[in-house]
Parts: sequence; C-alpha cells; structure tokens
Amino acid sequence: MPRGAFSAIGAAAALSIALTSCSSSSGPVSSTGAAGASGGTLVVGVTTDPDTLFPWKATQFQAVNVLTNIYGTLTEFDKDLNVVPGLAESWKPAEDGKTLTLTLRKGVTFGDGSAFDSKDVKHSLDKIMDEATAAVARASLSSVKSVEAPDANTVVLNLIAPDAALPANLATVNMAMLSSDDTEEKLNTTPNGTGPFLMKKRVASQSITLARNDKYWGGEKPKLGGVEFRVIPDESSIVSAMQSGNVQLAVFNDPLVAQTAQGGAITVAKTPQLNYHALQLNATHGELKDLNVRLAIQCAVDRKQVLDTAALGEGEVTGPITSPVFKSDPQQRPCPTRDLAKAAEYLGKAGKAGGVTIKTMVSQGEYATSVNEAQNLKAQLAEAKINLDLEVLESGAFVDKWVAGDFDAAVALNGGRPDPDGMYGRYFTSKGNLNKVAGYSSPELDKLFAEGKATTDQAERKAIYAKVSAELENNAAWIWLFTGYTYTGTTLQVKGFVPMASGSLQYLRTTTLS
Repeated sequence: MPRGAFSAIGAAAALSIALTSCSSSSGPVSSTGAAGASGGTLVVGVTTDPDTLFPWKATQFQAVNVLTNIYGTLTEFDKDLNVVPGLAESWKPAEDGKTLTLTLRKGVTFGDGSAFDSKDVKHSLDKIMDEATAAVARASLSSVKSVEAPDANTVVLNLIAPDAALPANLATVNMAMLSSDDTEEKLNTTPNGTGPFLMKKRVASQSITLARNDKYWGGEKPKLGGVEFRVIPDESSIVSAMQSGNVQLAVFNDPLVAQTAQGGAITVAKTPQLNYHALQLNATHGELKDLNVRLAIQCAVDRKQVLDTAALGEGEVTGPITSPVFKSDPQQRPCPTRDLAKAAEYLGKAGKAGGVTIKTMVSQGEYATSVNEAQNLKAQLAEAKINLDLEVLESGAFVDKWVAGDFDAAVALNGGRPDPDGMYGRYFTSKGNLNKVAGYSSPELDKLFAEGKATTDQAERKAIYAKVSAELENNAAWIWLFTGYTYTGTTLQVKGFVPMASGSLQYLRTTTLS
C-alpha cells in the first residue's frame, strides 16, 4: 500500500478525534452516486453466519456488519472517518474537560416503535460499563465516572479526566444504544435498534434478512426495500453467485478471487484498510511468558513474505498502529527485517536453543487469507526451531476461544480504529476488558494510554502513541504483520455503496438497486 494512500483520511481523522464541540442536524453525508430505483432486496454474499446478534459483544466481522445496519450509536464516522453526529445531534465538553454534554435527536424510535431518549442512553452506557455485562468496548468508557440524564434529550457524562478519544469511541456498534426495556436474551434472537434497517428473518447458517426502517431518523431514508446477507462459505462460490445474478454485492479478502471477479457484470473497488493481520502472542502462557522467546519469534518472521504469499503482495507491512495520523513505523522494531541469527540468540538466552513449540489457533471462514498466513508463518518459524502447532477452527469456535483468552498464539485479522485509544486501550492496559486476549500490559503502557486521552493536542498525542508502539514492539506483545485491502464486488444494478477504510457496510443505507 502506498504510504500516501491514507493521506486524505489522515487529515480528516486528525480533526475528528479531538474532544471538541460539534453540532449538526444531520448524520454522515450521503454519497449515492448515480440514481437508482428505490426498493428491492439487495443480496450480500458472506462467508459465515454471525456468531452473535448482541451488539455489545460482537467481535466477528460478519456480525458487526449486520448489526451496524440495525443499531444506532451516539456518534458515527462518515466516509472519511470524521466523527459526525449520530443519535446525539451535538456534544460539548466543559472547559476543564471533566464533563461531556450530549444533546439527543428528537423523534427517534426503536424498531419496535418505542421512543428513544436519555433513559435509554444512560441505561446503555451504565450496562456497558458494568463488568458483569462483559461488553467488549467497556474499556473505552474507562474515563466515565457517571452518566446523568437531566431531561429526555440531554445526557451528561461525568469524566474522571479529559478524554480526547471519547467521541470516536462512541461511534462503534459495540457502543450501540439499546432500549432500556430490552434484555440480552431477547436481542440475541430479536434485534431492536434505531438503525436504517430492521431484523426481518433469520435462517441459521443460511441467511439473515433485513427490511427497510421507514421510521429511520436519518435525513435520507434507505432506498433499498431490504438486505439479505446470504451465507456462501467460499469466496469463489460467491463470485459464481454474482455472475449468475443471485448475489449483487460482496466484500472479498482474497486478492486472487477479487482479480477473477473483476470484469463483465462485476465491478471491484479496492479499499485500503485500517484492519491489521497479526500473530497474536499470549505472554501469560507457557513459553511465551519469556520475552526472549517472543523476540525470537519476532526476528524469525519475514513479514513481506507472509504478505506476498498469503495476499499476493496486496498491502503493506505494518507496525501496531494503523491509524493514519498516528501510524507506526515498522522499521522501528527490534528486528525490522528477518534475522535468524538474532532469533537463535534470543532462544539461547531463553534456554531454549533446541527449539520451542507454540500452539496456535487459526480461523477458517472469517477471512480468506488466514490459513495461508498460518502455513507460511509455520514454514518460516520452523527454520528458527520454532514449531507452530496449528489448530484450524471455524469462525465461531475461534471467536469463543479468542474472547476468553484461551489460546497461546492466534493468527488473526483485527479491526483497526481511527483513534489508537479505541484500537488498543481495551487490550494493552492492565484494566482493559480485553487484556486477557492481549496477554500483555505494563505500568508504562497504562501511563501512556492515560496521557494519550488527556490531551487534544495532535502533536503531543502522536508522540505519545509512538511510545506506545515502541513499548509493544520492544516487548513483542504481538507480531504485527501487514495491512491489506478489501475488495468490494458489485453487479451493474448496484449504485451508491461507499466502501470504508474501517470495513464498515454502513453505506448500505445509501445504496440503490436497479
């Protein structure tokens, strides 16, 4: 990926993450492209069924993409990853940064017809912050001391300290606003949100069908009559379904499949991603407790070879932070290029000159390059006497073990964020709710993440997150590999869909089908 590929996004993100006053009467700017007919059901090909329909616990990409179209959030990202109004039409921090006051939209309803107001916001944020809920974004609210709802259209967040990342952190579907009358058990079968589409029908392991929400609050109602997410386990088979007219849109991870799809009735858009591929190491388990073993793994991997082998070179070797404004320099790591002699030296320091075996889980079905990445890593590391004992799991089983931190190592594709705090604060801080997944934290990282949230000065934040990146690399918390692209295939009938660097499918709301 050219280094300038994210330049426009970076400039926008630099403005979006500051904790500043924002006011507007509309949400993300629509980009509907050429005119298309209103109505019709768009069929989207996906490789696996969502593992959950409860937004506060969704980590699987397929689940997130479905739920983004059902639920609303207080803030949103536009196509350039600026933070813009969502269910909150404006927000304003106090001069000392210790409170954030949000003004909610009026007239918003949930899918079941009930009114949305500040009671639902307070309920949602309180529940997300409650450790018993096990919400995956809980750490993103670590600066929030309490939530007040002084009237139906106002919410006040009382903060422990200023939090520059908070507006951006509120924009993810893991922060979805739920009705105070709903329960997790109910929503896992019958989602009830304020988004552009409503849940209509689910056939397990086959499809999820959404219907247009005619009472959607956005300035422009969705043009599609509905969206069907149809499960077709193999990307090549999705291409065949598109060529035969049974599927109209799909997002491919495999660049080879994308190449074969392009042409004729299918157009493929290539979008650089914030998501990153990594070999995640759990530093609390077995051999990986030893920093020298982790550094040996880091030095034994040629990241460009993984990229070239698994993704045809379509991407860029990356460090930890992919956010454009705060992007890590992958050359600033203990072994910027593969060094087997250094790897052997580190294994010797660990007293493991004869080699080590690391149990490593791999997801099959969630993204196309996973198994090829794992096999290439296994072959490379074998030359350094490091054996990856691979266990290939279907997507749901992988996610279950991943969330529980029940693994030694994992070949994974993780979602990136415009702001580094939302990206990593929940992983690599000692009180982060996903720290058992990360398997690593330190007092220095705790201090740096706190400093990163406490200032809105972009230069200061960039310097702070450069130190975060160095701390992660110097301790080989994970082995960051590369960022790639998504390839959005659409048939000729589809107009107005906008691919995003975050991978979101939120612009199904602007899509038309002729």
